[in-house]
Amino acid sequence: MPQFLIKGMKVEEIQKISKQMVNELEEIIGCPRDYFRIECVDSILIKDGDIIAGCPMVQVNWFDRGQEVQDKVAISITKNIQDAGYEQVEIFFIVLERNKYYENGMHL
Repeated sequence: MPQFLIKGMKVEEIQKISKQMVNELEEIIGCPRDYFRIECVDSILIKDGDIIAGCPMVQVNWFDRGQEVQDKVAISITKNIQDAGYEQVEIFFIVLERNKYYENGMHL
């Protein structure tokens, strides 16, 4: 935890930025490297019956860490994806409640 679900990028592109991005996020968030989970979600964007290219969209699932940390995380993700060649990046955060998150049958 935290989990990053990325749509609109190729697996290879995410692999190239993943190490640097986690290096930055590890420092910003203050949790161990092995807590991070990055997933490439395959998706196809359709508009008016045509398949179109879209901008990367990142869903961040995590426990609340406050607005300041959230803003820094958004900036880091945006910078890393823009460095991969994308102009527009969309990010949204889903805040999980600890008593509703289970690991091996036990909530945190």
